[in-house]
Amino acid sequence: MAREHRTSRGKVPLMTTTLWDYPSQNYPGGEGKGKQGDSSYAGATPSYVIWNLLQRYTREKWLVVDPMCGSGTTLDVARDLGRKALGYDLQPTRDDIFRADARKLPLESGKADFVFIDPPYSTHIKYSGQKECIGELDARSNRGYYAAMEKVAAEINRIMKPDRIMALYVTDSAKKGQALEPIGFELFSILRKFFVPVEIVAVTRHNRTLKRANHHDAAADGNFFIRGFNYLFIMQKLKAAQPGRKKAGTTRKGKDPGRSGTRKASTRNTPQRKTSSRNTGSRKTTARKTTGRKTTAKRRK
Repeated sequence: MAREHRTSRGKVPLMTTTLWDYPSQNYPGGEGKGKQGDSSYAGATPSYVIWNLLQRYTREKWLVVDPMCGSGTTLDVARDLGRKALGYDLQPTRDDIFRADARKLPLESGKADFVFIDPPYSTHIKYSGQKECIGELDARSNRGYYAAMEKVAAEINRIMKPDRIMALYVTDSAKKGQALEPIGFELFSILRKFFVPVEIVAVTRHNRTLKRANHHDAAADGNFFIRGFNYLFIMQKLKAAQPGRKKAGTTRKGKDPGRSGTRKASTRNTPQRKTSSRNTGSRKTTARKTTGRKTTAKRRK
C-alpha cells in the first residue's frame, strides 16, 4: 500500500492498484469535517471508496446518483468534490435523500454522469422491513433477489448518459452450514447485460467482526472463512449503436468489447496472389493480350 499512500489528493490516498484499503470509515476534512454519511449506519459504505471513484471518473458539476443512498455517504463525498448529487432510498435517513424504489427512479433518462450503488447483500442486514425492499429477498431461497437487481441495473442504465461510468459495491453471502452464495459473480453477470467491464477491484473489509479474536479462532476451528473483501465492479455504458453500424457489444476483428478505448485494427485488402495449378505431365498454355490482338502460345511438336 506504500504506492497508494504516496499518490494522493490532499490527505486522501488515491488508489493505484486493484486492491484497495483504507485506514478508517471516513476521510478527514471536507464539508462534513471528517464525517461522510453515518458510520453507525448498518452497512455504511467507506467514504474512501466513493472518493476514489469520483476522483477518477467524474468532473466538477457532474451529476452523481446513488439509488440506494443509505446514510448519504455518496452525497457528502460528491459535494466535497464539487459534484452535484442525488440520493434515493426506500427509507430515507435525512432530508436530502428522496424516497424512491431503485427499480423506478424519478429521474429523466440520460441525466446521470456517474452512478454508485451499494445494494443489500441478500438478507444479512435488516433495513426497512418493507415488503418491496430488496433486502427482504433471500438470494438462496429463490431468484427473486437477482430478478430485482436486474431491474435495478436496467434502471441505472436508463438514467445514465452514454459513455459514463457506474460502480457496484457488494460481497458474497456465507452462512454456517450452508453453501456459499456467490452474489458478486451473479450480479456481475447481470451488469454485463447492460454495461461493459472497466475494472474489478477488491476492497479490504474493516468491521467489528474482523477485529474480534474469538471470531478468527472460531473460523480456524470450524474450518470456514470470514468475508475479508468486497467486490467493486466498475462498468461503462456504451453509446447507442448508429444506423448501418454493428450494435454495441458485438465483436469485431481486433476489438475487445469488454474494454473502453480499444484501438480499432486496420483492415487492409491485400491483393492475393493466385497460384497456378500444374497437372503432372500436361502443361496449360496461357493467353496473353497484346495491343489489339491475341497471341497464342504454339505447342511444340
